[in-house]
Amino acid sequence: MQIINNTILFVKNQLTHAEGGHDWFHIERVYKNALLIAEEEECDVTVVKLGALLHDIADSKFHGGDETVGPKTARTFLESQNVSEDIILHVIAIIENISFKGGNFEKKFNSKELEIVQDADRLDALGAIGIARTFNYGGFKNRPLYNPNIQPNLNMSKEEYKNSESPTLNHFYEKLLLLKDKMNTETGKKIAQKRHDFMVTFLSQFYAEWDGQE
Repeated sequence: MQIINNTILFVKNQLTHAEGGHDWFHIERVYKNALLIAEEEECDVTVVKLGALLHDIADSKFHGGDETVGPKTARTFLESQNVSEDIILHVIAIIENISFKGGNFEKKFNSKELEIVQDADRLDALGAIGIARTFNYGGFKNRPLYNPNIQPNLNMSKEEYKNSESPTLNHFYEKLLLLKDKMNTETGKKIAQKRHDFMVTFLSQFYAEWDGQE
C-alpha cells in the first residue's frame, strides 16, 4: 500500500536525529507490535498502521511540551497524501490520546484502533527494551540512576509528570510497573505480563548490586 510506504519514508526522515528511545526503531517496534495485536482484533488495519507510524512524529517532550506539534505534523503529511478526512481525524485522535501522561490522563476519545496502538506503544516501554529506553532517556536528560533518598511520586498530575526530574529508577514505579494493568487487549496483556516480570527481576538484581550483595 503506497500510503504506508510513503509514511514510513516520511517518519524515517523526520526522526533521523531523534533521541535513541524515540527514534525510527521505536516506531518500527511499535508498528510490529500493533500488527501483531491487530491480528486478534476487529479493526481498521490502515488506521492502526498509520497511527502506529505517526504516533510519535513530534513527541511533545522534545518540543518544549507543545502537544499540538505532533497532530499538526501528521495532518500536514496525511493531507499531502490525499488521505480521507475521517482517517486523518482518527489518526490525530490516536496521537492526542495515546500517551501515559502520569496515568491520570482521561482519554477524550476511544476506538479499537487507539487501544491497539496504545498497547503496542506501551509494550515498547516494558521488558528489556523498556529498561534500555528508560536509562537511555535518563542519560539524555542527565538524571541520576537512583537516589534512595528520593521516593517515587505516584500521584503526579499531568504537568508534574511532564516536568519531573526524578532519578531514572523512579520511572519504573511512576509508569513502567503500572502499565501491565492498563493494557486494553488480551494479546497486549499477555505480552505485558512477561515483560513486567522481567523488569521486576531486573529491579531485584539492581538493588542487590546497589547494596553490595552477591
